[in-house]
Amino acid sequence: MKLDDVVIVLVRAEESRNIGAVCRAMANCDMRRLRIVGMKREDYDVDSVYRLAIHAGYIFDDAEFFGTIAEATADCAFAAATTRREGRKRKGALLLPEELGPLMQQGGEGKKAAVLFGNERSGLSDEEMRECDFGMTIPSSESFGSLNLSHAVQVVCYELFRHFSKREESFLYKRDVIDRPRLESAVGYILDDMAQIGFFSHLGREDMEELWRNVLSRAMLTEDEAMKIQKTFDRAAELATREPLNHPSASHYKG
Repeated sequence: MKLDDVVIVLVRAEESRNIGAVCRAMANCDMRRLRIVGMKREDYDVDSVYRLAIHAGYIFDDAEFFGTIAEATADCAFAAATTRREGRKRKGALLLPEELGPLMQQGGEGKKAAVLFGNERSGLSDEEMRECDFGMTIPSSESFGSLNLSHAVQVVCYELFRHFSKREESFLYKRDVIDRPRLESAVGYILDDMAQIGFFSHLGREDMEELWRNVLSRAMLTEDEAMKIQKTFDRAAELATREPLNHPSASHYKG
């Protein structure tokens, strides 16, 4: 199964603007299969749909309309129903959005999978939930747990996009991060500058060293960033003391 095999099914969705926002959310995640149950194309204000869809109006143009959930999911290996309410009639234990992708992957090649979203005001009924294989919920505030329809679709589409597109590499690991010895030298230069302006009396350098080491290690610095930080502290020390720098980092900036 691949991302293009995922079908988003809206059940009794009433608001045209929500339909447009759903189209945009799907397009953001390279998804294009939209099915609508219990409503007809002429039930919607197309101009309002397009206004919120921006450049994703083609998804509504290609949307399929069905009278029942059974018809809309007939070609799917399984269907997951979204809900914020738990209970025996709500499929018992509910999946999380990030668990959908691995589950869908088990469906095999050429199989489709559907994710159903209910009416904006009432969600999916118990009867509609029974027509699905799994229940899924998006954790949210207990005091205000109901998500806008398009927001719920966006969360689910995002998690599926991450799973199927394999774009989970962290930005940090695409950076040429300095090694630990270089980090220690950068911390040393900073502390030398602080010492030159009289920041330390007899105590305090050790605690400050630990602070800067922790802060800079979390920052995952590149060599260019480390040098710019050193240069900033060097310049501050020169301005504060009006004396030449008296430690090794000074040699990096001559000329």
